[in-house]
Amino acid sequence: MESPKQNPHDDNSSSSSSSSSSSLKLFGFWASSYTHRVQLALKLKNLPFDYIEEDLADKSPALLLNNPIYKKVPVLLAGGSPIPESLIILHFLDDRFPESTPPLLPAAPRDRALARFWAHFADDRLGPAVAAVFASDGDAQRAAVGRFRDELRLVETELREGAFAGRRFFSGGDRIGFLDIILGCGSYWLAVFEEVAGVKLFEAGEFPRFNAWLRDFEEQEEVKAIIPPFDRLLGYARGLRQVLLGGGGGGGGGNSGEGENVGGVLADE
Repeated sequence: MESPKQNPHDDNSSSSSSSSSSSLKLFGFWASSYTHRVQLALKLKNLPFDYIEEDLADKSPALLLNNPIYKKVPVLLAGGSPIPESLIILHFLDDRFPESTPPLLPAAPRDRALARFWAHFADDRLGPAVAAVFASDGDAQRAAVGRFRDELRLVETELREGAFAGRRFFSGGDRIGFLDIILGCGSYWLAVFEEVAGVKLFEAGEFPRFNAWLRDFEEQEEVKAIIPPFDRLLGYARGLRQVLLGGGGGGGGGNSGEGENVGGVLADE
């Protein structure tokens, strides 16, 4: 296996650079929200890991060996055994390291089920809705914005009067948890996509609870340490949109990891 490389975004890899003997190794891509999910979870649980940055235009033999079915990032090596897919990795971290606090998932079975349900909603509906906006223009884009707002309105309603009403974070406490990670590692792309695509995806006044949650999420020190600088994300998104609108289809998003399209950057398994 190739030697671990330093993550190009400062301390994105938590204490990875100082823990060469770690039994955890993460294959990722700097712009992938899926990679950010795992990095953030590892950081929150105070688990040291080695980070291996992938060039997904020229995937390493190690990545292909450890994820031969999907051939995508992220992949976590735990004691030499590969664990692919971000949601599966987060479940694994809670199961394998129960002594590492805080837990990502809530303790109550009903709360755990709700977190899993809305995590799948984020990946199956919310992420693809944003991707459709980013990959279109004109009338198609305007229609896509409307569909995205319809999906986001379901989250806003749940925050206002559903199971998450009155909570600062979806976890129910003062620290972010599983669902915050899933929704948050992707939501920071909204401002980037708005600038690049020239649209307004949502207004704070129409979605006040979601907006307040997102602002709180982005202010967490662990999140600031993981998410790349806005300008760097902006440059990547501009190039990706040019490819998509230029007839390149999802090929430009192949560098994003899970999803192999613009949703792979944002939130689309």
